[in-house]
Order: sequence, then C-alpha cells, then structure tokens
Amino acid sequence: MSAMRIHRYIAREVLVPMRLGLVVFTFVLLMGRILKLMELVLNKGVPLKEILALFVSLLPTFLVITLPLAFLLGVLIGFGRLSSDSEVVALKASGVSLNRMLRPVLLIGLAVSIVTATLTLYAEPAGNASFRNRLFTIATRQASVAIQPNIFNTDFKGLVLFAREVDERSGKMQGIFISDERIKGGATTIIAREGEIISDSKALSLTLKLHDGSIHRRENENDGAGYQLVRFATYDVNLNMGQDVGSSITRRIKEKELSLGKLLDTLRAGGDATRLLAVELHRRLMLPLVPLIFALVGVALGVRSHRSAKGGGFAMALVVFLAYYILFSLAKTLAVERGFPPFPTLWLPNLFFLVGGIVLFRQAAKEKSLQLPSLRELLRSLMNRGRRA
Repeated sequence: MSAMRIHRYIAREVLVPMRLGLVVFTFVLLMGRILKLMELVLNKGVPLKEILALFVSLLPTFLVITLPLAFLLGVLIGFGRLSSDSEVVALKASGVSLNRMLRPVLLIGLAVSIVTATLTLYAEPAGNASFRNRLFTIATRQASVAIQPNIFNTDFKGLVLFAREVDERSGKMQGIFISDERIKGGATTIIAREGEIISDSKALSLTLKLHDGSIHRRENENDGAGYQLVRFATYDVNLNMGQDVGSSITRRIKEKELSLGKLLDTLRAGGDATRLLAVELHRRLMLPLVPLIFALVGVALGVRSHRSAKGGGFAMALVVFLAYYILFSLAKTLAVERGFPPFPTLWLPNLFFLVGGIVLFRQAAKEKSLQLPSLRELLRSLMNRGRRA
C-alpha cells in the first residue's frame, strides 16, 4: 500500500467521527440558546427567519469550541479503532512508523487551526456584533409594535405604559401615562401630552422622549416631603424590553465584539480595560494552536485504546478537553483578576499540553506503556504521608 493511500485511509478514519462530533457538540451547545430564542417567537411574535439569522450570528462562537473538540474526538476514535483492530500493529510491521501515521492528522489539524484562526480573529467578533445589532433591531420594532392605543402595556421591564392615541406611521403618541417602578424608594408616575420612541443604533439604546408633562413621585419615607412634583418640557425615559431581548443589548459593548483592528487600536490607546483587551487578544491568538496540540495528544492516547473505541474515545475526548478548559479558565482568571501578565499566563495551558503530548507520543512511538497510579494508590500514599507527619 502506497504512502498516499495510507494517509487517505487514516484521514478518513479521523474525519468521519469528527464530522459527526461537530454536529452533535454544536447542537448541544446551541440548545441553551434555542430555548431562549424560541421564547421570542412564542412570546414576542418574532419571525422565525430572524431567529435563524440570530443562530447564524452565534455559530462562530460555538464553532471555536466544538471544532477543536470534534477534531480531538475524531483522532481518538479513529486511532482507537485502528488500534483495536490491530491495524496499527500491521502498519508498523509493514514499515509505517507512528511518525508517518501522524502526518495526515497534522495536516487535518493544520486545516482546523486555520479555520479556528479565521473564526477567532474575524468571524466570532463579527458574529457577536451582528447578534447584538439584530437583537437591537428586534427590540426597536417590538417596542413600536407593542404600544397599542388605550391599552396598558407591560412589555417594558419595570414600566407600565398607556397612550390614548398612537400614530402607526410616525410612531408618535398622545396622552401618555407611565408608571415607573424601577426606582427604589417609591413609585413614579409620569404624565405627558405627547411622546415618541427614539432609537440610537450606535449606543444601542431605546428612549421614549416625552414632551410637555409632569413627574409625580411618592416617597416611602415619612419625612414631611413624601410627595414630589416636577414639570418638564422634554424628558427621556430609557426603555428595556425585558430579559428576552433587553438584557442582551443594554450592556456595554464587550471586547469579544470588537474587530481585530478595533481591538488593537483600543489596546494601543490604553485605558481601564487594557488588561481585558490584552487577555482577549491572546485568547484569539492561542486558541487556533489547540488543534495541532490535540493532534499529538489524540494520536498518543488513541493508539493505547483497545476496547470500545467509540465509547472510550468519546469519554476520553471529553476528559482531555475538560482538563484543557479548566487550565485555560484558571489561566484567564489569574490574568484578569489576579493581575498576572496575559503573556505568558494564557499560553501556559498550550505549553503544558504540548509538552505532555510530546512525552505521550514518544512513549507511544517506542511502545512504552504509560504507568499512572490509580486513585486507590494515590489515597493510600497520602494517608501514609499523613501518618508519618
């Protein structure tokens, strides 16, 4: 069998479970968002077409996680099956070393790394910004549609709004009554002759601009000034569409929504958020290298599997990925909250897994078994040390 045919055969063994794992893992992560977004269809009447557009905007964020995980799963299952069927032994007997078997896996890992780099550097921030902007567009339209004449509207969080007349074309309202319960210490009643909803696409804010009215507030404290009356010519009321929509658009723009150029420019400008921006930059740079590291780890662990390649590979992939995620989360916490420098702190999980992958791969290439102490042995050792102390 030629080297090209061997490489294609190994690549096929890796790609088949990888594709399945990518679909399954992405669907599982999307399920949490699906339930929340479906509430927009059922409760807010948002068209299904716009919900699908929101899913597309979210997809890069999930693929950054599921693509390396699916690749690791494909390598573990693929080489686990080759090992369980003694095909690895047969290939070695025919002169194909484990280093040569690694080549097609590294090529696939390189392709996955390039795709992941495209996602982290460009697609993910663009998708996050698109998701936020689409939610704002939905919130703006829902705010206008929700207000009906002579009906008490409760779609705005903490507000009850009533308008005697509503012009469907201009959106202007006449005879406005508002009960605002968002301010602690007492309910606020606002009465205005007219008003209209103003949307700011840059600030992503919805404002109800009122004209010619008064604010009535009753204080809870019995201090002799329990009632306040303020008259105004114009007054702005911030609107919030509630948790379904408003909570996602009223927060500040996060660093994950900044394009690469904007992130670099903001980082050079300095400021209070410099550390968060630096952490985000290094996150985008180090995550694309994970698939190449997983190639080493996956092959080294996959050739050691001899039983239930599919089930064992799936469980092992989750364990390895969970271990990496824990280390990455720890490194990120140290960089963000403890003041550790983003470089090299965020790169330590990659370095740790790279060194571990090289050690495991060399042992697998030399057909040395990896001797790890069992949990019982670890507990017994700790108890003996405690007694000696």
